[in-house]
Amino acid sequence: MKKILMILAEDPFRDPEYFEPRKVLEKAGYSVTTTSTAPIAHGAEGAEVKIDKPLKDVNSGDYDAIVFIGGAGSYQYHNDKQAHQLAKDAVSSDKVLGAICAAVGTIANAGVLKGKKATSHSGVTDMVKAGGAIYLTQGVVTDGKIITAEGPRAAKAFGEALVKALES
Repeated sequence: MKKILMILAEDPFRDPEYFEPRKVLEKAGYSVTTTSTAPIAHGAEGAEVKIDKPLKDVNSGDYDAIVFIGGAGSYQYHNDKQAHQLAKDAVSSDKVLGAICAAVGTIANAGVLKGKKATSHSGVTDMVKAGGAIYLTQGVVTDGKIITAEGPRAAKAFGEALVKALES
């Protein structure tokens, strides 16, 4: 069974950006582990998610995909060395790397989007471009095993693109 790591901000993450892709991934038979820097992550729409494993204890080698979830709180990872290392590890190990909404800024700052097609929440467009990405205004963009999405409206399609990449 393939294992997926979903990284949530402490407060707030965007509820649909977490729950929609998670539902798609689990329906496809994947095991999802949720991590954050706090024991409980809070959604912008009121959800509370109990964290499976603290971020400090995560080993990227244990997962087939690393997925960063957006929301205003995701800015906490934009300059986080461990978050950057997880993104770099995913790419260097040829794993699936996903980021949605403002969380795309984290992987852009990790340096893994140079020359790659990507999309994001409009609030981090400049950051994504500064990270060397070829910016597209689409709901979901797949470039190799890197999948980015613009926000909650694209959450289900983001989950479907993750599954497609995991199965290829």
